[in-house]
Amino acid sequence: MSNSIRNGLIAAALAVSALATTALPAHADNSAVRYGYEKVSGHKIFYREAGDPAKPSIVLLHGFPSSSHQYRNLIRDLGDSYHLIAPDYPGFGSSDFPPASEYEYSFDNIAETIDGFLEQRGISSYALMIQDYGAPVGLRIAVKHPERVQALIVQNGNAYEEGINEETWAPIISYWANRTPEQGEAIAKSVFSLEGLKWQYTHGTRNPEAILPDNWLLDYANFSRPGQHEMQLGLFYDYRNNVKLYPEWQAYLKTHQPPALIVWAKNDAFFPVPGAEGYKRDLKDVDYNILDTGHFALEEDGALIADKIRAFLTKRGIK
Repeated sequence: MSNSIRNGLIAAALAVSALATTALPAHADNSAVRYGYEKVSGHKIFYREAGDPAKPSIVLLHGFPSSSHQYRNLIRDLGDSYHLIAPDYPGFGSSDFPPASEYEYSFDNIAETIDGFLEQRGISSYALMIQDYGAPVGLRIAVKHPERVQALIVQNGNAYEEGINEETWAPIISYWANRTPEQGEAIAKSVFSLEGLKWQYTHGTRNPEAILPDNWLLDYANFSRPGQHEMQLGLFYDYRNNVKLYPEWQAYLKTHQPPALIVWAKNDAFFPVPGAEGYKRDLKDVDYNILDTGHFALEEDGALIADKIRAFLTKRGIK
């Protein structure tokens, strides 16, 4: 791809992102999607929000390489009945991207930031939706505040060793064992390219041509900022510490028994179906659904998932 084309794509994606961060006028029914920033420990955290804050809250934690953008439709679809809020992690989406000298990019610290965000927003009781990176962020928060989590909504949010596809993860697992600049460059060339980002959204989908290109164009624009590759590779390396915490997260599930809605994409190249089965083993109240789609199931089955969330929470008195 030529530099002129690449620069044009980045400019177009950033223009879309700028429009997406413009607050809409307030509506009396609170159902319209709203946008804002919350400063947490000196760093601005961007969030999308819809619904009446007096209604039950659903906290939506995004995955890699995305942002709260992945929940844009779900927030709209459920805003009539629930209060939904989806923050961008530091360094992702429209949140601040401070240098590593000012912010430690680890899952421990990101979870602490998002926990602080929820504290400042006064959200102390909620259903927690976790997808991909949302699992290590959200489950750290759940372990810290088990009394706050009314339910889990799990969309390929892994907490089990058998839920990692070792073939797909092989370059990163090798990076854990031998972190060299050469390995990092090879991973970055594959994963952070426009083609690599597009693959994450389209692989395993029933109709790849119908997946919104804004997804990977926005991610590519964000990943093209200086320092992004180094930060993201640091999180890849830190992911090994998430695997070490799986027993602790499983103990949380067994002890506190949050009701769980599983909406797991069976064609996910990173987190296969055995990861979903782990939740069935550890939890008594599980609404278990395997979907014929890829890693970002909301892109293809968003309406179905919204309906399942509504029915699941209503049945359990969260309404």
